[in-house]
Amino acid sequence: MTTPSAPFAPEQQPAAPAKKGGAFLKKVGGFVVLLVVGLAVKLGIPYLTGDAPVHAKAGECVTVSGPDNDPKVDTVDCSSGKPDLYKVVKVVDNTFDLNVCGDKYSALAQEWDADKFVLCLDEVAPKK
Repeated sequence: MTTPSAPFAPEQQPAAPAKKGGAFLKKVGGFVVLLVVGLAVKLGIPYLTGDAPVHAKAGECVTVSGPDNDPKVDTVDCSSGKPDLYKVVKVVDNTFDLNVCGDKYSALAQEWDADKFVLCLDEVAPKK
């Protein structure tokens, strides 16, 4: 009795040697993409979606809405007659001290990353 011959198997070609620079470039490229996306999320999206606090200037008017622990502030035209309309009397940078506005004005502390400030507000009487 004869033993059957082994099945025919084509010779395998040795794998091409990996390019040394390609893997490094992929890692660096991936890191750069990750860094750009991270910065865009951290810096860009809140400004695009309107979640960044308003750093109004003295003389501008703002509306204040939302809960006390997370107020939403929007800059508006002083003649808009909107409810909860305030005129910014002064802006005090680098503080959360609500006493800087004194007893005459309302104070609203805001923070955006390392930027902290207090808006001193005077309520605008609604137009009749």
